[in-house]
Amino acid sequence: MNAKKLGRLHVLTDFHFQQRFSPADLAELALEGGADTIQLREKRREIRHILLQADEVADVCRKKGSTFLVNDRLDVALATRADGVHLGQTDFPIHRARAILGEHAIIGATATSLKQAIDAAREGADYIGYGPVFQTRSKANPASVKGLGLLRTVCAQADVPVVAIGGITAHRIASVFEAGAFGVAVMTAVTVARDPAAATALLREAIDDMLAK
Repeated sequence: MNAKKLGRLHVLTDFHFQQRFSPADLAELALEGGADTIQLREKRREIRHILLQADEVADVCRKKGSTFLVNDRLDVALATRADGVHLGQTDFPIHRARAILGEHAIIGATATSLKQAIDAAREGADYIGYGPVFQTRSKANPASVKGLGLLRTVCAQADVPVVAIGGITAHRIASVFEAGAFGVAVMTAVTVARDPAAATALLREAIDDMLAK
């Protein structure tokens, strides 16, 4: 595992929404376009297949010097020596994941409320994935849309960086960063795009423009 590198642009590689590219291929394209963090999100396949995918994505990220996270699966993160995990509200408890992975690992936590964000930070999360900020189709039963006002509140009161999730597009980057977000996480904005590398590049350009201000 590498020293902690909290990325500004997280791309999730869920195979459920498209079958044109393998997770490793999507990781390669996203990193080519300027992503700095790849998160493997796979909820439907058998563990042996997930491990194979994770090994391939980890290899791509290591060659690029980028951060590799595993969504939900602490066991997969350990087995593939990922840089860390991203945990949902019903996943492995943050403090216990920290005890297993160690202080050097990156642990992200999903939050859909201010309380969840504050609690996750207190438990030891390195960053909060907060949302959905905008309407999203990436989950079957998404939480209610939070909007920029609630994002601003969470960013102001959480003690760790906040990564905005849900309905993020290049056109919305400016407003999200103005609300105080450290970074953004996207999935379908890249994975179902005709050209994932080009779609990622648009997001990267928008982020760099905000960081340059």
